[in-house]
Amino acid sequence: MAKRNIDVVVDGVAGGGQNSLDTQNPSSYTPTVKKHCPIKNAEIFTELIIQSGEKDMIIGNIIDLSRTISEDMPIYPGTEQPVIINPCTIDGCGFAEKKITLYSHTGTHMDAPSHILKGAPCLEDLGLRHFIGSGFMIDLSRCTIGSHSIELSDLMTFKNILERKEFILLHTGWGKYWGKDDYFKGYPILTKEAANWLASFELKGIGIDMISIDSPDTIEMQIHKIFLGKNTVIIENLANLTELAGKDFTLSCFPLKIDHSDGSPVRAVAIIN
Repeated sequence: MAKRNIDVVVDGVAGGGQNSLDTQNPSSYTPTVKKHCPIKNAEIFTELIIQSGEKDMIIGNIIDLSRTISEDMPIYPGTEQPVIINPCTIDGCGFAEKKITLYSHTGTHMDAPSHILKGAPCLEDLGLRHFIGSGFMIDLSRCTIGSHSIELSDLMTFKNILERKEFILLHTGWGKYWGKDDYFKGYPILTKEAANWLASFELKGIGIDMISIDSPDTIEMQIHKIFLGKNTVIIENLANLTELAGKDFTLSCFPLKIDHSDGSPVRAVAIIN
């Protein structure tokens, strides 16, 4: 198969450095060099390599953004808990194998357009490239203290960055309530105006550190519909977003390959460039 070129953003400092973000002037965040990286069979790969002068540099520093799936984990109100049993053990069968029963929107998971919109694409319809790309974390933890909404004014400062990113992760700080009753109530929700503004960018996905991008008592699911109507997938229940502050990263969030998938658990990770 012929090689394909994909754009990989790297720092302009010799030997590779780390981009920094001026929190007072976020529009100043600009990677200094864009190089082409030839990858055989770009659809399926196990390593991302940057051609850096005469030496290839394999990207390291992977940050896990996923929650652990267990029988006692927090799940969306009204959903049954995962069931994990061990029908096969090494002592009894000579090998170990678990039987896992869970809903497709369990733990750190991805919503497909078909999750809410009838006739819309399932995850397998979107293609593998839809689940990996350049990411940016917006820290809203201070903006959302004592507030139940994320306003357009909280986001507009980042316009120049959003124009060149494929995934946006909203860090509200709500992940600190994971495992507590407070995790399911009172979390900040994007206003319809703010959601429409974000959806106007060419994003592959938006991720949050909360149980849902809509209020738990909603029936209309307006915020879901705004993003999913643009084929912008939604990743919920992300973890460790604080670790992404000031970092340039690639988000990888591949779902399970499930037929007619309305959603799937994902192993979301950030690969620091």
